[in-house]
Amino acid sequence: MSDAKILEEFVPKTEYFIGVDSDGCAIDQMNIKHFECFTPAYIEAFDLQAISTLTRETAIYMNLFSIHRGINRWSGLDLLFDLLKQRPEVLESGVKLPEGKELHGFVTSGLPLSEAGIHQWADEHPSEEIERCIKWGETVNKLVAWMVKNCAPFHGVREALEAMQGKVDAMVVSAASLQMLNHEWEEHDLKRYMSVIAGQEMGTKSQQLAKAAVGKYHPDRILLLGDAPGDGQAAFDNNALWFPIRPGHEAESWQEFHDVGLPRFLEGTFRGDYQDQLIADFNQLLPATPPWKTIN
Repeated sequence: MSDAKILEEFVPKTEYFIGVDSDGCAIDQMNIKHFECFTPAYIEAFDLQAISTLTRETAIYMNLFSIHRGINRWSGLDLLFDLLKQRPEVLESGVKLPEGKELHGFVTSGLPLSEAGIHQWADEHPSEEIERCIKWGETVNKLVAWMVKNCAPFHGVREALEAMQGKVDAMVVSAASLQMLNHEWEEHDLKRYMSVIAGQEMGTKSQQLAKAAVGKYHPDRILLLGDAPGDGQAAFDNNALWFPIRPGHEAESWQEFHDVGLPRFLEGTFRGDYQDQLIADFNQLLPATPPWKTIN
């Protein structure tokens, strides 16, 4: 059975569905991935050593501490090139930045924003630039495999997943690869709480929700937990609910979900003022304007 077919043929066992994002939401490994894997790979793959500090500052802001948090890796690489080109210090350095034309072509092509997708684009539109992007992705994967281990779930995750048992159908909803997700959720003995683990091979998070839940549950009985604006958008694309896990306040968020969010979801009082306040609190944490553009 194909990966996508698994979601399409998923049969509800309860009247409620909860999707749970992985990186930065359930498992505390988003920071180490971006500080120690993605960012060094940017610098090495695109010869940005002379502006390594500026590249790191820009990349960490984009991937962790902005409205772009959780962005797909290829869309993020495309955006990083644009953000660097907007920084006067980078332009004054004389460092040659990637043009980004071929990468942008892939990102806007409609192809899946995955390793398979970029390889297909490279076959149809061969270029030195796209090969460097592929090499960057391969370097990220190697660094993640080497560096990212022993990263525990956030405090309160296990208790919340246990509280959901028997009451909801739970599924991992993620943009990470299935291989990585299965390893991570098995490593921490969390996989047993989930009916399905869905990764990038099964489509975007919005598509995963649509295939697995839409039309099978009432919209007010479909909830996604996630730590990035894109998670909220995936929920709203499907008229579903969103419980944001606040970056830097993950344990508090999971406690809130356990004590208040889950009961309100089950009793049908989640949508409205309660969800709106959660989202407002979340949005305050992720600025749209980079710190280097902020006027003091």
